[in-house]
Amino acid sequence: MQFVNTFWSLVPPIVAIVLALITKETYSSLFVGIVVGALFVAQMSPIGALDTMINDGFVGAIADGWNAGIFMFLVILGIMVALINAAGGSAAFGRWAAKRVHTKVGSLLATFLLGVLIFVDDYFNCLTVGSVMRPVTDLQKVSRAKLAYIIDATAAPICMIAPVSSWAAAVSSTASDLDAGISGLQLFIQAIPYNFYSLLTIVFVIAISVMGFDYGPMAKAEFEALQGNLGSLGNDEEVEVDRANLWDMLIPVILLVGCCIIGMMYVGGFWSDASFIDSFANTNASVGLPWGSIIALILTFIYLICRRVITFKEATDCIVKGFNAMVPALLILTFALTLKNMTGALGAADYVATLMENASQGLYSMLPAIIFLVACGLAFATGTSWGTFGILIPIVLPIFDASSPLLMIGISACLAGAVCGDHCSPISDTTIMASAGANCNHIEHVSTQLPYALTVAAISFVNFVLAGFIQNALICLVIGVAMTIGVLFVLRATVGKKTNAVE
Repeated sequence: MQFVNTFWSLVPPIVAIVLALITKETYSSLFVGIVVGALFVAQMSPIGALDTMINDGFVGAIADGWNAGIFMFLVILGIMVALINAAGGSAAFGRWAAKRVHTKVGSLLATFLLGVLIFVDDYFNCLTVGSVMRPVTDLQKVSRAKLAYIIDATAAPICMIAPVSSWAAAVSSTASDLDAGISGLQLFIQAIPYNFYSLLTIVFVIAISVMGFDYGPMAKAEFEALQGNLGSLGNDEEVEVDRANLWDMLIPVILLVGCCIIGMMYVGGFWSDASFIDSFANTNASVGLPWGSIIALILTFIYLICRRVITFKEATDCIVKGFNAMVPALLILTFALTLKNMTGALGAADYVATLMENASQGLYSMLPAIIFLVACGLAFATGTSWGTFGILIPIVLPIFDASSPLLMIGISACLAGAVCGDHCSPISDTTIMASAGANCNHIEHVSTQLPYALTVAAISFVNFVLAGFIQNALICLVIGVAMTIGVLFVLRATVGKKTNAVE
């Protein structure tokens, strides 16, 4: 049987995703998907499948330079969080925030604002926003699932419309080798106004926070949070230290943000005559983020020990605590990356590319909407945004005339669909990071987030259909915003539940 470059190439991730949603168990579901993928790659040979699973799968995922850098960054962030908590910084920040944030809406909007401000990288966003805002949202009885959703919604969607981010760099590098008539960064910037999914996700988060209701599984999670069950995985209790104050939280976070930005600029060649924009366009986040975070960690060690809020022995103990806290996220990420390797070996990307080329025949004005759906499906099945637009942008560019407004709409549809599918997928690294940042069950995050993401996806699809004919970003955005708010009012009147009625 032919498994490569056929629909069978999408079966392993589909099996893993369906099992995860049914069983609510992540590790075994991903492992079953990996086994199915390895059997397909080895043409159903058990010995060949085992060899493929180990050498091309797990070892390949761990040994990959990009993945190793991200693993290192995760561990360092885990240590930073443990260190700040042990020094009493988290508790001090919680006390400060409790005096200023008095409502659930306020805590949700504060989380959203912090997520928007940390636009440099989605991994960095997920873990930083989660660790900083958990004490604030816990005080207002916001479920960890709701926190994870806001973290996820302000990670990839924000990075995808921020010209200075690792995502802009990835898109720019993908398009730079193609004959598009403009630079990769210009292409990215010009595509922003039509990136309906990212833009409407911002509108959706603000609207649902202010309106104070939830629907679907999220409503249940929020109701349980009001009863005291926030959905935390534990091990995040705050340590009270008499000498600790607000700055013991803020200074390490500021150091982390500053050093990571400097690290990404350094790796991108800023100190080798590259401009600020070019340094971000040429950077490598898997090197820049560990580079910056390890410097921030060393400076934080020195600062907190000099402040005498933590001893040297307690600080070094946080290395093990931080690593242990990140083990579940690292394990899920390793399984997800291994599954991606299996899917890649089966030629899932080539199969979807063929479908995309066939879809380009006829229905010219409908192509942006079709591209959006294809990108959603590919990103959902493979769990990668970057891989999705890396595959589809070279296919999309030749389809449209360089002078046609549909070119930018088509590129935007590709980018929006990549973010949307990644946002929904249980095997997405960003989704895994959001769960880790909120310290909540991964599958609960996926199941509670899915109805929200699909709502925005449906509205975005309609907008891409309209954009193919109207070809005016402002008009389409106004329609999209009106549809988003209108849908939420309808949902609140029919299935929504007031989860902030009991404060």
